[in-house]
Amino acid sequence: MKNNIYFLTILLLLGLSATAQKVAFEEYDLENGLHVILHQDNTAPLVTTQVLYNVGGKDLGGDNNPERTGFAHFFEHLLFEGTKNIERGKFMEIVSANGGNNNAGTALDYTVYYEVFPSNNLELGLWLESERMLHPIINQIGVDTQREVVKEEKRSSYDNQPYRQFVFAISENLFKVHPYKNKNIGEMEHLNAATLDEFKAYFKKYYGPNNAVLVIAGNIDIPTTKNLVAKYFKDIPSGEKVVRNFPKEEPITEPITAKFYDPNIKIPAAMAAYRIPGFAERDSYVLQMISTYLSDGKTSKLYKRLVNDKKMALQAGAINIAQKDYGAYVLFGLPLGDNSLESLVAEIDVEIKKIQTELISERDFQKIQNKLENQFVNSNASVERIAGSLAQYYMLYGNTNLINNEIEIYRSITREDIKTVANKYLKPNQRLLLDYLPKETEQ
Repeated sequence: MKNNIYFLTILLLLGLSATAQKVAFEEYDLENGLHVILHQDNTAPLVTTQVLYNVGGKDLGGDNNPERTGFAHFFEHLLFEGTKNIERGKFMEIVSANGGNNNAGTALDYTVYYEVFPSNNLELGLWLESERMLHPIINQIGVDTQREVVKEEKRSSYDNQPYRQFVFAISENLFKVHPYKNKNIGEMEHLNAATLDEFKAYFKKYYGPNNAVLVIAGNIDIPTTKNLVAKYFKDIPSGEKVVRNFPKEEPITEPITAKFYDPNIKIPAAMAAYRIPGFAERDSYVLQMISTYLSDGKTSKLYKRLVNDKKMALQAGAINIAQKDYGAYVLFGLPLGDNSLESLVAEIDVEIKKIQTELISERDFQKIQNKLENQFVNSNASVERIAGSLAQYYMLYGNTNLINNEIEIYRSITREDIKTVANKYLKPNQRLLLDYLPKETEQ
């Protein structure tokens, strides 16, 4: 009887989540190539304006010069400096003075800028983003100022934080030719060497309306909003089409071994990393389910085995680093006592082997599905999150309506798929074995 009630409850929750997640939106293109997505939600007097540019850390400066990393992240900061009509340093002051908040972020695949305002300030948000796109001031004063800002960010967020450099260590060894091997924040010597003309050329190449998506979500009137979008964006000149031709990575057929020394840690970490498909591929969704199975919470398989049962590790888990062209799937453990890094990898491999040779239990499979359903609901719990999802699904996945039906991909995955994908990608001869070590152990 209890089981029947349990599964009935799950079925009801699935139905409710599917209904709750229906997001209505309208999308269209301006003649200059700007893609516009509108989502009306009048439940609160708020509106968010968000512009996502199809440029990220993988896009190098200086005509794709490998000595010019970190440009996209640098522009995340530089484009707050000011514009023809916004005095230097006043961008964020204008936002806060009008009851709003704003921010920006850069990944290897994209850069996003956004504002959240009371809905009566929609026009202000559009004007600010059109100013950023149309005529920002890119001069030596701004470049020199933001160089120091980025250097301080690198010191405070990466160089002086324990384990924060593990993604850099993984990427530079897992990728040999693709620009994912570079740090998103860039190398400081590259930013120091870059000229003002190189920064101007980078903006001209990547920050045109035809390389962006504008999302407006919240308490809006659709016809009025369309008129405002046309007022502020239709006359912005289109840039040249961005063409990328990144080199392809050769398959990994033999294990790669590497060491990385972090001066901020006392306890080493064992890491096994695998190159996996980009996040839009179905196999990437399956790998995300495997990650949830292995690593989501203290009842997950890796934590239970290495931390609770064997008492070999302080922490253990799996991280799926999702990216557009290739991803990285990382299994890790922090040893307890005298346990070696090699012994942790061996125990992790035991759990991987189980997935490769046996179907996971129906109960565990249902738990994974329930967690993913919950994440799907929460991912669109506010207009800000909805705006972000709409922008990314359009620009990075090529399918805006994934905001409503992405969960169907997970629902279509079977236990057999999990076994098949684990065998396809999580092979010992297809991985990087990284010893992430305290600085004092370096020889």
